[in-house]
Order: sequence, then C-alpha cells, then structure tokens
Amino acid sequence: MSTPTPPPTTVAPRRRTSVLKMMFWLLVVPIALIVGYFAVVLNWNYSTGERAGWVQKLSRKGWLCKTWEGEMAMVSMPGAIPEKFLFTVRDDAVAENINKVMGKRVTLHYEEKVGLPTSCFGETRHFVTSVLQVEDIPLVPGVVVPNRPAAPSGAPAAPSPSTQPAPSSPLPSPTPPPSAPDTSPAKN
Repeated sequence: MSTPTPPPTTVAPRRRTSVLKMMFWLLVVPIALIVGYFAVVLNWNYSTGERAGWVQKLSRKGWLCKTWEGEMAMVSMPGAIPEKFLFTVRDDAVAENINKVMGKRVTLHYEEKVGLPTSCFGETRHFVTSVLQVEDIPLVPGVVVPNRPAAPSGAPAAPSPSTQPAPSSPLPSPTPPPSAPDTSPAKN
C-alpha cells in the first residue's frame, strides 16, 4: 500500500502576509504611538496657575515653527530684585491682548506642559492662555496702592505731585520784621 503524498503548499501568500504584518508593526504602530503621545502631552497639564508682574518683552520667534516668546518681571516686595518669568504664547489673540497691556501690571494664567520634545511647540514649558490687567498694586499685606489708568488722549492729565500748588496754611506768611529807627549818633 502506498501512502498518499500531501499536496504542495504555496509559499508566496505567507510571504505577503508576513511583509504586511512587518510593515504594520514597523510603520503604523510607531506612528500611532507617537500621535497618541503628542495627544496626551498637549492635552495634559503638569500644573496650572497665575503669575503677576510687568510684561517686559514679547516677540515672535522660531526658524520653522513661530511662537510668541515673552518675559515678565515679578517683584515680590518693593526694592527686591525682580524674578523673570519666561513664557510661551501659542494663540495670536492672547499675544495681541498681552501687547495691549505691555508695561502695565498684569496677571498671566498659564499651563505648564512637560515632555514636549522639540522647540516647535515653544521654547518654555509655560504656555500662557489668558491675560488680565491688575488694577491695584499690593505693597505689603494690608497696604494697596491704586494703579490709575493713563488719561485718555486729549484729556487734561492730573497734575503730578511736583507741579501741584502748596497747600494753603492757616498761619500768615512770615513778614520781615519792621526796621528799627536809626538811633546812632549823627556825625557832624
């Protein structure tokens, strides 16, 4: 009795599926992982908060990816050395609002993002999302100096302390003493 011979197997379809599987694992999966990583990093915040101070600089920077990069001086107490807060703005509308209040005391709301691999997203980890102009300047706890807005153009400005007239005194102004009559002996 003879044993039946098995039919020949085709090798070409297995190669094709193995090449497709290899391309899937080498291209599609890493791209999906990278896209997923960026989606998580851009939507997750390490921290959020607000910082107050005076915006000193805001400029649009970058070779390929242009972002707004800024610098704010924060002073904790009068006479203290200001600390610089470096930040990035990705929204043009927020950058325009910051430019409008440049040189005035402001509060910047920021989100800190960790893990962005390139400077295409910004040069700093702090991304400013909104700006608010501060009306009062606290000197020390309990003492607040109002921050008056500048007078509109064409309106008379309030006189500065150096140009204000001196307050009137209830005391009469000093007058020179009356001269005494000349009692010296006359010379003949």
